Amino acid sequence: MEVLKDVFGELNGQAITSYTLRNDSGMEFTCIDYGCTITRIMVPDKNGVKENVVLGYDTLEEYLNYSPYFGCIIGRISGRIKNATFTLDDEAFTLAKNENENHLHGGDNGFHNVIWSSSVETKADEANIVFSYTSPDGEEGFPGNLKLQVTYSLNNENEIVISYQGVSDQKTIVNLTNHSYFNLSGNLKRTILAHELTLKSDGFLELDPSSIPTGKVLSVEDTVFDFRKGLQIVQGVNSEHPQIKLVGGGYDHPFLLNANHEQEITLVDYESGRKLEIETDEPCVVLYTGNSLEEGFTIGGVPSEKHLGLCLETQLPPNMINNPNFPSAVLEANEVYSTKTKYAFKLI
Repeated sequence: MEVLKDVFGELNGQAITSYTLRNDSGMEFTCIDYGCTITRIMVPDKNGVKENVVLGYDTLEEYLNYSPYFGCIIGRISGRIKNATFTLDDEAFTLAKNENENHLHGGDNGFHNVIWSSSVETKADEANIVFSYTSPDGEEGFPGNLKLQVTYSLNNENEIVISYQGVSDQKTIVNLTNHSYFNLSGNLKRTILAHELTLKSDGFLELDPSSIPTGKVLSVEDTVFDFRKGLQIVQGVNSEHPQIKLVGGGYDHPFLLNANHEQEITLVDYESGRKLEIETDEPCVVLYTGNSLEEGFTIGGVPSEKHLGLCLETQLPPNMINNPNFPSAVLEANEVYSTKTKYAFKLI
């Protein structure tokens, strides 16, 4: 295992560090301490050609000016919170309103905009980048001093594992995820429309006009939301289903998982021969197909366009704090928040 360290840029007089982890087969994984952002994942195609399979930039300035959460850690809460408010023990908390009247992805100064402390751990068959940050009480409206650690691990099986841990000195809410946009074609040669996704999920969450779950679980049966036997993304994008049209022609929906650590999420690009298998502790994955990716700038030299990448955000259901039917995001004081997601890159 090899770890390369470099300076990626500078922000407010502080250097931004880049780490590249390389395993024995030559797979490379690069991240920076700004937002714990994954900037590049280099994996081989069926011909052995190694190419980047995530959307990312070469400069810090591009992340500051153009990034729609590319590759970063989202928190304290991923997704939206309706009316930017929630209640804990009869006490109301008001959060930053950064998407109309709602709260999105931890606010403007969420974890994606933090410079995290970082350190390197190497073993014979594994390399880790350990990121740490303490979110102060009241940051973006959330209660409690929340001490966090996010670890990115690369092993010799071409697997990346993201481990999340946190402890708060007050009762609070936490729901972290990684917001990487995947495109298995390699170096963004094609959109993700021909990618085939398989999900072990019988139900998805209905969204209201603000893209916030209503609390109603809809069956995937006989819909373009049925990924149980595999479905090309394009079939949903071209659908007239009202939930597809609601989010701009594609998916931006939470799917409730039937299984954990049983290859419950699989993404395939048949032309390149690449396959991504995701396993997680979490009860839900949000599928977002880049419906709002704007034109007018480039990503790694490729013009940005809709559906150039897709996100598979493993997490608790969004707005869960305002929906008692959902798994709770409440973290008691001094209780340990802990969850893990594995991304295994293979060939079909």
